[in-house]
Formats: sequence, structure tokens, C-alpha cells
Amino acid sequence: MPARDTGDDARRALWACTVILFALRVYASTRVGFGDSEALYVAYAAHPQPAYLDHPGMVGVVAACFRGASGVISPLRVHLATSVVASAVPWLTVLAARSLGAARGRAYVAGLAVAVAPETAVGLFALTPDLLLAPTWLATIALLGFGLRAPSGSTRGAASLVGAGLSAGVAAASKVSGALLVLAVAWALVARARSQASPARGWARSAWPWLGLAAGAAISLPVALWELTRGHPMLTHRIAAPGGPSLLHAALVTAGQLAYVSPLLLYWAALAARSLRSQRGASVAHDVGWRTFALPAVVLLALSWLSPRSEPHWIAPALLTLAVAAGLDGVWSPSPKLGRRALAVAAAVTSLAFAWVLVPQSSRFVPRQADLRWDIASELYGWPDVAGRVRQERASLAAEPHEIVVVGPHWTVCAQIAAAMPDVQVGCATPTGDDFDDWMPRARWRKAPYVVWVTDNRFAEDGAGELPLHAVRSRTRVQIERGGRVARVFEIVIYERRAVSRAGGMGLSPASASSERSSSSSGLGVVSSLSP
Repeated sequence: MPARDTGDDARRALWACTVILFALRVYASTRVGFGDSEALYVAYAAHPQPAYLDHPGMVGVVAACFRGASGVISPLRVHLATSVVASAVPWLTVLAARSLGAARGRAYVAGLAVAVAPETAVGLFALTPDLLLAPTWLATIALLGFGLRAPSGSTRGAASLVGAGLSAGVAAASKVSGALLVLAVAWALVARARSQASPARGWARSAWPWLGLAAGAAISLPVALWELTRGHPMLTHRIAAPGGPSLLHAALVTAGQLAYVSPLLLYWAALAARSLRSQRGASVAHDVGWRTFALPAVVLLALSWLSPRSEPHWIAPALLTLAVAAGLDGVWSPSPKLGRRALAVAAAVTSLAFAWVLVPQSSRFVPRQADLRWDIASELYGWPDVAGRVRQERASLAAEPHEIVVVGPHWTVCAQIAAAMPDVQVGCATPTGDDFDDWMPRARWRKAPYVVWVTDNRFAEDGAGELPLHAVRSRTRVQIERGGRVARVFEIVIYERRAVSRAGGMGLSPASASSERSSSSSGLGVVSSLSP
């Protein structure tokens, strides 16, 4: 088939995928709330700082842009915006591949692979550091390739190289792995500066790319200073976690790529990486593609295997570079038949992921003996009902707002409460510690006159062990269903400090005692069925 026809077919396929996936994301925006991690990033917006235990603060800055007049950040508004960004990422892949000199058809195929891969098709729906990292990572490669291949002394070449450094800095301020892109760009520039005479060598020896990197470093400097002056809390939390390296965890992270990337796309990526290594000296584009892939890939793979807290998506940035470089001439690409199969399998995995979350009846395919509380889709539903009930329980207390603290047993619960109710004091009892310990120290909420303990059936703690100075005032349960199956059961326990209870002869009111007995006898205080 002629190259032009291949390019046209791939372009049409990419447009079709873009439209379909955008429609799915918009529909999902109207149905689901924040995931647990996403809720934590939304909570960052109420506590602006350069960095947190998990990530730099850029995602909190972006989340704050969606704050409404009431102070609440709406999942709908956020997800409509993320739907646009996620839909643009495959086209940025095409642009980056073309800037390195990829043929039109191969560039569109690279974009198509990124569009249907579950890691990007589904993962970029949420407002996460990865959503900010992906476009800035691709923009860096596009600008670097365009600048190094521009005519010597041209304004567009200088502007592109400055922009590449700035974009890399924004990537580093979005997620720590973006710092590897800064190092990879510097490595590629040094290699070009030491190469034979060429426009790329002249550009690498000019001040423009280094000015861009310096400006990018200035953008991410607050994150570095925050980390250095506080004893590396992010590094310790994410890398040096208790337990140390585990062969089982390393195997699980590696196997996770089969689901995150899909089997045939992973095979495609492996052969493309091997081919890119052998072709790295073929041109400036091949060399830049190899260096901006290899350095992040080696470091991120090592960290993924060594850290017990690593997740399969850690190596995703390196795979973005590989997708771009795979479009270059001489880099291995599958036969048309194998390529179509690889894309079809990836699209099928992505479709199943969307269906699992958006179709409530999907829960019926889970064996009855399986517990849906551990299903990740369950965290996307029901929180509006829970937050509404928490507000009612708080309002029932004859106390000032500053006398009441809402506490959860784990950051996943605390983050959802903080995201839904930014005007409420939220503490947390995560066993390993979390950002909430800085925002609402445990010593403080343990002394609060009233504590509203919110938990669900993933956690055994009911708060009694954390609150020895308090007595139970009431218990309420909220049950969330999906597709006729119980997804989560939440419990809201109001604790009253004993000193407060004794003051003025105040104890448990008859109504409160009745509420507690009712929930204890029936096991159900409030039932809320929410089926998406």
C-alpha cells in the first residue's frame, strides 16, 4: 500500500478513536466522581505548597483553577477538562514524531497506539500528575526535535530549543519523573555538541537550549528546595518505603504492563526499543529519541523493581518517548496485520475498562463470593451520598465548626471527604502517616470536642482505639450499591469528648441513643442505593 494511503488510513482511524474516546470520557464525566488518588490531588488545592509526600504541587495548582463559588471543586468540571487534554495527547504524539522527521503515516500510527493503549486512554481521564506530565513530555520532545533540525541561526530554532527546556521544567514540576526528562535533554544536547559539524551541533553549542533548561530548572526549583530542606520526605515516602525490594512486587509491576499497555503493544514496544538502540547513530532524530527514552526507562524500571510502593504506570513516560521514536525510519514496526491486531487488542482492553466502570450491571459478572469493596470502580460512586450524610451528622451537633473534626482511618477516605467538603476540618489516621498529619495534626484532632469518624468496610478500625478520651454518641451506616450488588458500606460514628459530655450533666440524648441502638440492631442506619 502506498505510504500516502497508509497515512490517510491511520489519520482517519485516529480521528475515529479521538471522537469515540472523547464521547466516552464526556459521558463518564457525568457519571463518576473522583477516584481516591484524584481526590487527594483536589485536596492539595486547599493546602498550597511546593510539594507533598507523593508529588510536586503543580497538580494542586491546576485543581484550584476549577474551584467553584462555593469552594467545592466539581468532578464534572474537572473531568470535562481532562477529557479534552487526554484526547489531545495522541495528536501531540503525532506532532512530536513529525518534528523528529517521522513519515506522515508512521506518525499517525504512533498516535493511534497512544490513543488506544489503556494506560493513556483510561488513565489520563483523571486529574493526576500524569495528565500534566504527558503533554509537557511530548511537547519537550517535539520542540527539541524541531529546534535541532532547524536551519542554523533561525529564530524558530532558537525559540523551539528555549521552549523545550521550559517544557521539561514544567514536566519536572508536575511529576518527579519529569526531572529525568531534563537530564535526558541535557544528555542529548551534550552528545550533539560533541558530534561532527552539523546544524544540530551548532544549536547544541549555542546558548539557547541551555537558557531554556535553566529557565525550566527555575520552575522546578521550589520543589527541589522543599524536598532538600525537609529531609527528602517525598523520596523517603515513595522510594525508601518499609519492607524493601521484593521479587514478587517486581514481578507484579512487570506483569502489570500487560494490562496497562496490552500484550501486543508491549511486544511492539520491546522490539521497537531494541531496534531504536541499534539505529541510535543513524540521525540526529534517532539519537535524540534513543537518549530521551533510554535514560528515563532505565531509571524508572530500576525504581519500579526496587520500591515496594511502585506502580506499573511509573514507566509510562519512557514509553511515550518510545511511541514517538517508533515512527522513525529504520525502527522496527509490525506488519500491517500484526499492527492491526495489536491496536485491536489494546482497544478491546480499553473498552472493557470503560464498560466495567460505566455499566453498573458489570458487577454481576463478579462471582458472588467476591467482595466488591476492593473493586477500584467502587471508589468512583457514592461519595456525594456519604458526604451529604456527614454534613447532616455535623449539623446535628450543638457545636461550633472549629470544635468538630472529620477523621478517616486511611488517606483514601480522608481525601474523599476533604475533596467533597473543603470547608470542613479533616484529620487522618493512616498508619504510615500522610499529608493530613501536617494539615491537621493527630494531637490536635484527638483533643477535639467532637470527632466524626468516617470509614467503610475496607477498614476494621471504628475510631475507638484512636480516641480513648471520647465516647460514642451515634452510629450511622450508608450502603452504596452498583448493579444490584453492595459495593461499599460506610459507617459514620460521632465521638464526643468525655469532658464535654460531663459538662452541665450532658450525656447521650435519648434520640442519639435510639439512633445507635437502631443501627446496631438492624445493621443499617441509612440505606442509599446509587446505581450509575
